[in-house]
Amino acid sequence: MDDLTQLPGVGPSTAEKLKEAGYTDFMKIATATIGELTEIDGISEKAAAKIIEAARELCNLGFKSGSEVLSQRKNIWKLSTGSKNLDEILGGGLESQSITEFAGMFGSGKTQIAHQACVNLQCPERIIADDAIKEEILNEPKAVYIDTEGTFRPERIIQMAEALGLDGKEVLNNILVARAYNSDMQMLYAENVENLIREGHNIKLIVVDSLTSTFRTEYVGRGKLAERQQKLGRHMATLNKLADLYNCVVIVTNQVAARPDALFGASEQAIGGHIVGHAATFRIFLRKAKGDKRVAKLYDSPHLPDAEAMFRITEKGIHD
Repeated sequence: MDDLTQLPGVGPSTAEKLKEAGYTDFMKIATATIGELTEIDGISEKAAAKIIEAARELCNLGFKSGSEVLSQRKNIWKLSTGSKNLDEILGGGLESQSITEFAGMFGSGKTQIAHQACVNLQCPERIIADDAIKEEILNEPKAVYIDTEGTFRPERIIQMAEALGLDGKEVLNNILVARAYNSDMQMLYAENVENLIREGHNIKLIVVDSLTSTFRTEYVGRGKLAERQQKLGRHMATLNKLADLYNCVVIVTNQVAARPDALFGASEQAIGGHIVGHAATFRIFLRKAKGDKRVAKLYDSPHLPDAEAMFRITEKGIHD
């Protein structure tokens, strides 16, 4: 934990207040807004600006050359979904330092993909990375599963793990599950992932299943839309920061709503509007096909073309 008294105007009392508000290190303060810090008793706008500026200097935040960004991207690793077809349209698998969103109607396979990712994290053959990075990832990797709808099933994890020749109970021990009953709990669990990492847990996968259900239930009607989107934006910013700073894979599942006005294109759209649309790096729409087959359509990515892939969901899990 950083010594916050190194920041200008921050004595032991203010440092304690910052920690109580969740600002336990320089990076959290550096990425905060002036408005957020002034909500803390005794911190004025002027003081907040100085504190944030000093924290940013300590974190060495600022512009980087394109070459530095390219070098940073060499640390990126990929986690297989279990399906080569699905991996292919994702450019090789689920990418670290990114948020991948899977949206679709019930039964389209969102939760199955999330479960399979937790299992695949324990399987060296399903991690695509340079040797040095792979060694770091495989040092007791753990997944965090934030369950907002009560859909996490340990029995399914065991079934998928045994299909890969893994010890199901051992895989379960490496998944940290938290049941969120409201949006505040959901946001708090995401923020607490950083504490788990500081405690020594090698968190390499974060799953939120599902992203918008608690927000959708609590903030009903147009009058609450702005507040809902603001909170959702903060939540996505937390997930993006975790993905980026700790080189994690982040998966969010999302519900869909019907588009009664759609004359052309998809008749459903993912919940969350532009906030989720801009924050998610890769967006995939899932739909049922015949029998155990599912169709995944990649429709938003910073560098990959739109594409479709067919995969299957069976007792063994996700595969072609």
